[in-house]
Amino acid sequence: MTQAVTYAGLEAGAQLPAVSYPVTRLSLVKYCGASGDFNVIHWNERLARAVGLPDVIAHGMFTMAQAGRFVTDWAGPGALVTEFGTRFSAPVVVPDDDTGAQIEVSGTIEALLGDGRVALALTAKSAGAKVLTRVRAVVQLPA
Repeated sequence: MTQAVTYAGLEAGAQLPAVSYPVTRLSLVKYCGASGDFNVIHWNERLARAVGLPDVIAHGMFTMAQAGRFVTDWAGPGALVTEFGTRFSAPVVVPDDDTGAQIEVSGTIEALLGDGRVALALTAKSAGAKVLTRVRAVVQLPA
């Protein structure tokens, strides 16, 4: 279980260690079922290539969810994510092999907003490319 972060111990500008999240074809198929988004570009290589993609790609919301997971894992139990936003900048290409792809998320404490609220700026990359931009979260830490 993650240890809860305390507001008193934080400083603006502090770096949050990067975490890598694996993405496989199986995780995409599971996400298709959970989200109801069965668009063929997320599971069929032939059809993904037919529309000009390099291969099957992860759902944008799957990628965003990994950034959200990074925030909740960092903040720990009892914290609330009160704001979360991003822009999608590049797809996460997921090859059909034993390793798939990785989404690496890191962050910085952008500001201490008072009343236990913390603004975070995140970076999400896959295969060296930024896959999300302008990722910002505000977290209300427990008292």
